[in-house]
Amino acid sequence: MTEKTFIAGFGGQGVISLGQLWVYCGMKENLQVTFFPFYGAEKRGGIARAGVIVSDHEIASPLVTRPDSAVVMNQDSLPLCEDILKEGGTLLVNSSLVKTETRRKDAKVIKIPCNELAEQIGDAKIANMVMMGALSKATGAVKLDKLEAVLKTFFPESKHKYVPMNMKAIEAGMAAVK
Repeated sequence: MTEKTFIAGFGGQGVISLGQLWVYCGMKENLQVTFFPFYGAEKRGGIARAGVIVSDHEIASPLVTRPDSAVVMNQDSLPLCEDILKEGGTLLVNSSLVKTETRRKDAKVIKIPCNELAEQIGDAKIANMVMMGALSKATGAVKLDKLEAVLKTFFPESKHKYVPMNMKAIEAGMAAVK
């Protein structure tokens, strides 16, 4: 099994954190992983992208040029993700911010209202966690069963009070994928 995923959005959406947490969980599941972030110099609002690979065997290159799955967190990222997604791939779309339909008829398109679900749970900032749950359910590549422990090592102790809310967001994302 090898799952190549491209994650795209804007700064402040947690795109980079999503990629990091995805591969950390993959490592906890004894998978081989790569994480290749790319972001603009802006603190918030610039582009944010990450290529991640999880595999049960050695990974030859960290570059994700034809992903099996692509995560679209904002409207501006849709054209890029449509262009690079492999034929028959899975396109996960944050339908809270992406309002146009995809032109890819061959892709499996999964729409998740990440921002709305995150707000219902308690904070729009956890929309990336909603998407991570959806990505796990849609691809099956990473189970996220070790996520709670990963969150406690990823975030400083002062942020541990948010771990339960993040776990609820993951569950909501998984439940949103039919």
